Amino acid sequence: MCDLSKTALILIGFQNDYFSPQGVLYDVVEESSRVTGVVKNTLSLLTHCAEKFALVINTPIHFTQNYSELKNPIGILKSIADAGAFKSGSYGAQTIDQLYQFKHVIDEIPGKRGLNAFTHTHLAQTLKNNNVSEIVLAGTVTSICIDSTARSAVDLGFDVTILSDCTSSRTPFEQTFYCEEVFPLYARVISSNIFTK
Repeated sequence: MCDLSKTALILIGFQNDYFSPQGVLYDVVEESSRVTGVVKNTLSLLTHCAEKFALVINTPIHFTQNYSELKNPIGILKSIADAGAFKSGSYGAQTIDQLYQFKHVIDEIPGKRGLNAFTHTHLAQTLKNNNVSEIVLAGTVTSICIDSTARSAVDLGFDVTILSDCTSSRTPFEQTFYCEEVFPLYARVISSNIFTK
């Protein structure tokens, strides 16, 4: 295993609206999540490595009740608003219960209201303040939030690793395409069991 003392694990989208069967967007990522085993593999990673990372950061997405912060949303953000997902204070916006056991090592950085975990948050400054030089990404949706966060991280000077079995997308095909054809253009892509060796 590499030295994790300058590495941060960034968790994206581990919320009930995606990962609980009662979540309003559960069906969007359910098949890909089941194929990759994203939740199970991320929990295993945390069990083995949580306290070895310089930081473990959860970046949930929350919106106001009327989505007033979204100006003429299109694509997935329009779908989120139309479905009523991730409303602040709602069950769907809550972090999944499975992460509760790691609350003593997970820092939450609020403010994410779009695709990129760096936008409108103090994520970049937190990483720099803790001398983090590499980030590892886990969560959903691979083709959107994982991709946009990873690209921004590279632009900010961080080395980026994306865990292929700790991420999920809208379809298994999309997941495989991004992990095999897109991410390797700017990041390291490996499975969590290889990462922890």
